[in-house]
Amino acid sequence: MININRRIVLGSGSPRRKELLEMMGLKFEIVKSDIEEVVEEGLSPAEVVRSLALQKAEDIIKKVSDDTLLITADSIVVCEGKIIGKPKDEQDAYDMLKFLSGKKQYVYTGMIVWDKLKDKRHEIVEESILYMKVLTDLEILDYIKTGESMDKAGGCGIQTRGAVFFERMDGDFYNIVGLSVSKLYDVLKEVES
Repeated sequence: MININRRIVLGSGSPRRKELLEMMGLKFEIVKSDIEEVVEEGLSPAEVVRSLALQKAEDIIKKVSDDTLLITADSIVVCEGKIIGKPKDEQDAYDMLKFLSGKKQYVYTGMIVWDKLKDKRHEIVEESILYMKVLTDLEILDYIKTGESMDKAGGCGIQTRGAVFFERMDGDFYNIVGLSVSKLYDVLKEVES
């Protein structure tokens, strides 16, 4: 495994991203961005997640010490050309899951790893594909009652109870959860070399 002897900051309040970095054995602290994210019109889904992760990074990098390795990320779900973020409320979660039911979905995660010491930025965008089963209204309503849908892009988590709603996936599972640990590992190896 990789041993980083510098300050690592995760610029995200996502419990899943925190768990993924812990799974990698990294020691880190969390510093959240307080900017209002802005999505420019006309961007592709890959450009949207790269832009959102970069906006967070540009805000946080000013707040951290010079020896910091900063990691930020943002994820979206895209279905039939429509970008789907996190639900605003239970009705929004229901509408999302009803729309996604039985459809192929693309999960995009943009990740920025910013080495402040060398002033070098690594930008990664990963795409994975999910195939959701057709869901009944009762299944959707029961799932929403668990509370899991409220903090997840697309309103459903493949790493928890929502796993039963997906027939299969193509691509990086951890990208769907919150960030590609394999790609992050590769960047961290490069940073430490």
